[in-house]
Amino acid sequence: MAADATNAKADPSQPHTEAEKLGWEINIPGHAPRQDSPAYIASRKRMHELLATLDHPFYGPEPVEDHHGGGLWLKDDDGWFMVRNLVGIEWSAQFCADPAKVDLLRQNARRIYTAFPQAVEELGIRELLDTPITDAAGVANWTDSICNASVPLEHKDHSAELPSGGGVHHYPSPITEIGFFKMDDFELWVNDEQGQTVAVAPVDKRGKGDARVHVLYAAQDSELYPKLQQAQAQGDVLLLDPKSQVAQAAFAKQT
Repeated sequence: MAADATNAKADPSQPHTEAEKLGWEINIPGHAPRQDSPAYIASRKRMHELLATLDHPFYGPEPVEDHHGGGLWLKDDDGWFMVRNLVGIEWSAQFCADPAKVDLLRQNARRIYTAFPQAVEELGIRELLDTPITDAAGVANWTDSICNASVPLEHKDHSAELPSGGGVHHYPSPITEIGFFKMDDFELWVNDEQGQTVAVAPVDKRGKGDARVHVLYAAQDSELYPKLQQAQAQGDVLLLDPKSQVAQAAFAKQT
């Protein structure tokens, strides 16, 4: 899913810009308006069906959105489960994709599925796995297939901006993915003294008594942003005192 455009009524066939509250802007060449392909519609439908078979979906239960994240759905004696390929291909990224490199993803998926023939049969992907990707049509077919467009993410984790959620389309994956495994009483995303978004992590194990936090991300308008940039440039980390508003907000749910 693309970022929110500055002008929702802009004609995508004409050159235009996109921007977010994070303070970036890029030029977007004209392209045909996006339309969901039959393959993508089928992939999305199948993803929801597969998700319904899971007792405890790692990425969260319905309602979910379909992320082009390289999901590979497998089936063993315990039922369906999902792993992820080396990388996923967003719909808009296919137009710069090298077919030879995308074919490496197909080959990797094919090797994985060799151990799961039942999944291949039920998903009907034998031809997809066996057909080399050599051109743009092959890239497009792979991009919208169940072997790529099939990672079920809740809106807050997929395309939302804070404070609604830290979506992978707007924030770095090494940070957004912390939300899937962190303890529920620790706040990953908090606000600084200016109300700007900051992502933090503890600096030591629970129970050690160290309430400092390690700043992982800071919005560009945050006073912490230049400090974080300087620390990273020096190969250092930015730590905040336990008495700081950020640290206290991060541990607010812990007693």
